[in-house]
Amino acid sequence: MNQTTGRINKIGQISIPVQDLKTAVPFYSQTLGLPLLFETDGMAFLECDGVRLLLNIPENEQFDHPSSIVYFHVNDIDEAYRDMKDQGVAFIDEPHLIAKMGSTETWMVFFTDPEGNIHAFMSEKES
Repeated sequence: MNQTTGRINKIGQISIPVQDLKTAVPFYSQTLGLPLLFETDGMAFLECDGVRLLLNIPENEQFDHPSSIVYFHVNDIDEAYRDMKDQGVAFIDEPHLIAKMGSTETWMVFFTDPEGNIHAFMSEKES
């Protein structure tokens, strides 16, 4: 196999298991502002700058568990935190410094969706 053809080059889709699409879809599409691509029976697909988020009701017990943490990149973490908090998003903490590499700082803040899945906003700041 050619090294370049088999190499992973991007994330195509992330699945987030949910129990109730009626609450999950508005949270991701309206509150977080991700465009809803389409819904089917038991699934909804949203767009996040070239990565699809799949909200799905688990088809069996094997897939019924809390999701991985999705880190949503934002340009201004403080503004995103204020805006989302004003919309009722449940934050676990406040924006905080995670790492400093040279003159760049990586900041994060964690929140939950209506089903308790933990996600984060992340941002790079120049120090």
